[in-house]
Amino acid sequence: MEQKKMPKIALGAWAWGNDGTFGGKLTAGDLRPVFDAGMRAGLNLWDTAYAYGMGTSEKVLGTFLKDYPRNSYLISDKFTPQCADPDAENAVTALYETSAKLLGIDEMDLYWIHNPVGAPEWTRKLIPLAKSGRIGRIGLSNHNLAEIQEAAEILEAEGLHISAIQNHYSLLNRSSETSGILDYCKAHGITFFAYMVLEQGALSGKYDTQHPFPADSDRGAVYNPMLPQLEKLNACIKEIADAHGVAPAQIPVSWAIAKGTLPIIGVTKVYQVEDAARAAALVLTDDEIARMEQLASGMQLNVIRYWEKEMR
Repeated sequence: MEQKKMPKIALGAWAWGNDGTFGGKLTAGDLRPVFDAGMRAGLNLWDTAYAYGMGTSEKVLGTFLKDYPRNSYLISDKFTPQCADPDAENAVTALYETSAKLLGIDEMDLYWIHNPVGAPEWTRKLIPLAKSGRIGRIGLSNHNLAEIQEAAEILEAEGLHISAIQNHYSLLNRSSETSGILDYCKAHGITFFAYMVLEQGALSGKYDTQHPFPADSDRGAVYNPMLPQLEKLNACIKEIADAHGVAPAQIPVSWAIAKGTLPIIGVTKVYQVEDAARAAALVLTDDEIARMEQLASGMQLNVIRYWEKEMR
């Protein structure tokens, strides 16, 4: 499969799954303008997974894809071990086929092992699919350095290689940096995808103690108690944003790009797509980066979520 050039930012469709993480319900009608805005802006790499609403995110995305030629977009999808069919001959291939059908496509530009539960069995089961040519790039998500190296050895023995790593990486969680994963990726020509760069909105400038997250959402339960501590960092982010004449949400995204990563930005509104497009063109100074990192490091907040681990 041809490897198409990737944009600086991927757009995430996790919230499109309506799985309770973000609160509220989104319809295809709500999301169609968001998808079209992304395509107009050249942000044509869409990140999804069957686990996002048990196929809901993929199904919604698939309804939009059918109106565009296959070579105009890239799809990043995932095999989630917790969604594996225990009766399938090859659970990786089986879930891939389910996702491909929901999306209405035959090939995935990126296909990930979503987390290391049961590793490295799933990496081995991915090999036949990868050799079939139906995966443009192989990725691993939420794996630590030892697990990445183990998977790399398995794939290399079959003439395959890891092209992408996707982990939680933000100003508040730099464990993929301190553990050496970012350096490993740079040394081996692997693209590092940073998800939750905005900490699900906590660093977007939209939420504070007077404007908390939806109380009925998973992110509300996690981040609302942290909002008082985040005020100083968010004030710094806003000051930098004002200096550049941009929205605060663009600053952490631009920071992630400056760190050599490809951020995945969850989008449910057109303005979020527009912010992402502007962030891709923004250049921060070394001093601005250092100020934010120093403030964030001093907070020592634990934003590792229930499905994750700190990378060591």
